[in-house]
Amino acid sequence: MKLWKNILFFLSVMGPGIITANIDNDASGITTYSVAGARFGYALLWTLIPTTVALVVIQEMVARMGVITGKGLSDLIRENYGVKTAFFLMVGLLLANFGTTVANLAGWAASMEILGMSKFIMVPAGALGIWMLVTRGSYRFVEQILLVACLLYFGYVVSGFMAKPDWVPVLKATVVPQARWNSEYIMLSIAIIGTTITPWMQFYLQSSIAEKGIKKEQYKASRLDVIIGCSITDVVSFFIIVTCGTLLFPHGIRINEASEAALALKPLAGDYAYLVFAFCLANASLLGAIIVPLATAYYICEAMGWEAGVNKTFREAPQFMWIYTLTIVIGSLVVLIPGAPLVSLMILSSVVNGLLLPFVLVYALLLINNRQLMGEYTNSRAFNYISWGTVLTIIVLTSFLVISTFAPLKV
Repeated sequence: MKLWKNILFFLSVMGPGIITANIDNDASGITTYSVAGARFGYALLWTLIPTTVALVVIQEMVARMGVITGKGLSDLIRENYGVKTAFFLMVGLLLANFGTTVANLAGWAASMEILGMSKFIMVPAGALGIWMLVTRGSYRFVEQILLVACLLYFGYVVSGFMAKPDWVPVLKATVVPQARWNSEYIMLSIAIIGTTITPWMQFYLQSSIAEKGIKKEQYKASRLDVIIGCSITDVVSFFIIVTCGTLLFPHGIRINEASEAALALKPLAGDYAYLVFAFCLANASLLGAIIVPLATAYYICEAMGWEAGVNKTFREAPQFMWIYTLTIVIGSLVVLIPGAPLVSLMILSSVVNGLLLPFVLVYALLLINNRQLMGEYTNSRAFNYISWGTVLTIIVLTSFLVISTFAPLKV
């Protein structure tokens, strides 16, 4: 009886952690993992273990702040560090998130074209669908839809088993680091971390926890939600790398986009595997196109002190709804422009994200250790060592990624 009671209690809290982590596997993330598998086989699988640990550490802190304070991260930055600091941070995040939104809508367009549908029909249809979902649905309804959609990520797990890899080298590569002093290998290692831990995730997770109204007594269940979500997202990443490492790498097939991976799988693994990969890309892209604009609307409105929330109407939270609407509309129009510099926009977005992530994480750590704000829920000394170590590592790696974008590594 107690077990069922605990399960029902967890189900009432579950959502923000699982959704945030899983939807981080958007079009950009899937592209990174597909390219990693196609170019280096299983050699980059080991990076997923430290990345998962780092993701859990950071997301748990942010979730704890949301539960204890009942406020979003932008709210706390504005209240503790001033409107000017929050404003400049939000401008950078707006630019980065717009590029990420375009990347997700471009992924949706590419997957629809693989499935034989015109992007000029499906991009407006997809944009209208997700706009209606958020502006007309309640928070609870949107969360339930997103949780169901997260289950579709397991299609990548299916494709991994369908690839029929030799599991001994797969498992060995997962636990034994394979360092290579190769510029492309180093860049993809950093990209895996960069696409897994992003600024928008921290804002969306904390805002969604605050809007859902998760209380202090529900903190342990919320922490479990985060741990499960972070674990699932990297299990999915693992199987994407395994699929491409098994089927594309031995044939020397080089790809630059997740949609290219789906097409390349068709002659090697048959229609079913290729369709699973394409369908999962469509699902991930559309979910990313929902959540990233939502995160944008949340943190800008919180930073400016405006009303925010999916449960609000256009009349109650006009700025929130208009930011969400315009991000989707303008992003869709950019994707439909013939010859639009989508790749350049995505690269710029990655660079801005890389520049902003250290600032976001440092503010999060300063806030989580503010005893006036968090009371007894500040970090322990041991957790601070892990947290600051994780943040410093991410700062070094993202700095390297940003610098090498402008001055490519020569090896």
